[in-house]
Amino acid sequence: MLQRNDDFYDHMKQKLLTTLEMVENYTTGVAELMTEEGYEFKPADTVWNFRELIHHLAYGIYWWEDNFIRRKTVGWVPPVVPTTRQETLHYLGQAFASLKKTVQGIEATDDVIYGFFATMDHITHHRGQATIYLRCQGITPPEYVF
Repeated sequence: MLQRNDDFYDHMKQKLLTTLEMVENYTTGVAELMTEEGYEFKPADTVWNFRELIHHLAYGIYWWEDNFIRRKTVGWVPPVVPTTRQETLHYLGQAFASLKKTVQGIEATDDVIYGFFATMDHITHHRGQATIYLRCQGITPPEYVF
C-alpha cells in the first residue's frame, strides 16, 4: 500500500493556489479589456456573444468545482446571463473567489488535483475563444504570463 506524502500534497496545494492566481489574473484581464458594447459582439451568428461566453466560463468554474473538486454531483443549470459588462465581471470574480476558497479549504488529493486541472482546462478553452473575440474587435489581449 502506498503511503500518503503530506509534504508533497501541501506543496502541491500551494502550487494549485499559485496557478489559480495566475489563471484568474489573466482571465480577468481578458474579460476587462472588452468594452461594454463589445460584450454584445459575436464573431458568427452561431456562437455566444462575449458576455455569454464569459458567463459560461464563470458558471463552468462553479460546475467543475462542485463536480470534480468537491466530488458533489450537480446538474448543469446555469443562472440567467447577466445583462451588463459589470455584472458579468462581478460574476466571474465571484466564481474565482469560490474556487480559491474551496482549494484553500480542501485536502489536496489525487482526485482534487485532477479536478483542479480539469477546471483549468475548461477555463483555458473558453479564455482562448475570448482572446479571439478581442482581436476581432481590434483589441490586443493581455500578455500571457505563466
